[in-house]
Amino acid sequence: MSNARTAARFSRRGLLAAGGALGLGAVLTACGDDDAKDGGSGSAGGDAKSGPWSFKDDRGTTVKLDKVPASIVAFTGVAAALYDYGVQVKGVFGPTKTKDGKADVQAGDMDVSKVTVLGNVWDQFNVEKYATLAPDVLISTMFDDAGTLWYVPEASKEKIAKLAPSVGISVYDRQLTGPLQRMWELAESLGGDMKAAKATEAKKRFEEASERLRKAVKANPGIRVMAGSASPELFYVSGTNLSVDLEYFKALGVNFVEPPEKAKAEGGGWFESLSWENVDKYPADLIMMDDRTSAIQPADITEATWKKLPAVKAGQVIARSAEPILSYDKCAPLVDSLAEAIEKAKKVA
Repeated sequence: MSNARTAARFSRRGLLAAGGALGLGAVLTACGDDDAKDGGSGSAGGDAKSGPWSFKDDRGTTVKLDKVPASIVAFTGVAAALYDYGVQVKGVFGPTKTKDGKADVQAGDMDVSKVTVLGNVWDQFNVEKYATLAPDVLISTMFDDAGTLWYVPEASKEKIAKLAPSVGISVYDRQLTGPLQRMWELAESLGGDMKAAKATEAKKRFEEASERLRKAVKANPGIRVMAGSASPELFYVSGTNLSVDLEYFKALGVNFVEPPEKAKAEGGGWFESLSWENVDKYPADLIMMDDRTSAIQPADITEATWKKLPAVKAGQVIARSAEPILSYDKCAPLVDSLAEAIEKAKKVA
């Protein structure tokens, strides 16, 4: 693994562990754009409801079980995507509940009262509680090419691995469509009804939203978009090269602010860190802001330099799901939202 990729992983983990995860919102998503990167087809097993089960994940690892997993434990965002396809998990780890006990944005439509939360924050994973669930499989995403399972703590990963096999879906250096297809295949292998109207109609909405975005860019050329995330000390500007959603939007023609590689070096190639005094470094007509609970939301930013930004003054700021839930039902609105924003945006910077 290259030093640059090692740095990328360290930067994300280091910031999260230090409480600076807020800025990572703009940059923590990266996904797949072709079958070669996707690591092969989804299920290789028999009937979706009975008989043996197998799935080749994006590490090239094939997990084989005597039957379809019944006790599934997954990263919260993965669990939310599976839920949209009718697959219920028993346990989750990752941002699931907010401080007031409500569902975190990454939990999607899941009823968080019906799942066992093994860890709600970075580096938190209750291995003992995990064991009581008698897990058949653990599923998470991966943000590097080394097979590192997202939100599985480094210190306890070996203990966790001994309790059940794992499946990793890569969201590293790929466009959104790749991981969406992989999650579809995974859900289908786990018994999800992919012919249900909810699933098929959501996929159609995603395709329609994508075409809408493509047309919006052509109809309103010149609109420059910046993907940002806010922490108390710093403002983070995401590059598009590794981020799943931004890579896809860029492929559809969206004109993004792109920090130079040298400026993104401290962020492992993912983002540039700016002091609030320099938040106006890049002119932008439209700003997409990380909507995760770890990030400061636009309405709560008090910095005067932020309020003076042309896009902010013009009200051209929208939310961005920096770690999108990988179901068509959840991704279609993200594409639609950006398309609508670009349709309505005025050149202000």
